[in-house]
Amino acid sequence: MVKYPLDRFEFAHTARPIVRCNASTAAGHRRWSLLRYSLGSELLKAGDADAAIAHLREALKFDGDYSAAWKILSKALAEIGNHTETLDVLEQGIEVAERRGDIQAAKEMGVFRKRSQKALESDA
Repeated sequence: MVKYPLDRFEFAHTARPIVRCNASTAAGHRRWSLLRYSLGSELLKAGDADAAIAHLREALKFDGDYSAAWKILSKALAEIGNHTETLDVLEQGIEVAERRGDIQAAKEMGVFRKRSQKALESDA
């Protein structure tokens, strides 16, 4: 059986097969935004928001117009309780989505922005 290098990441049991394969590929191709987005999305589903954030930021370094990556990054930031940065990311994501004509993503992020604002106000 082939062992894949996982750097320092620990993954939930259900995500291991997908993430192992993709993590080793991502190490050699750091600029693949779709791959980084997919890793971030799966890590968030597996409960590792910190690792998801790292991959989603890498996806956005390569393609800052990737509205889906902005949306998932905001969810990961909210999951760790960073509502201030969540709002900043959502503002950028909404701007990107509207500029690209991705109306559905802009609407979804707008709804999530309202929830994040309420969460931030309740924390204060």
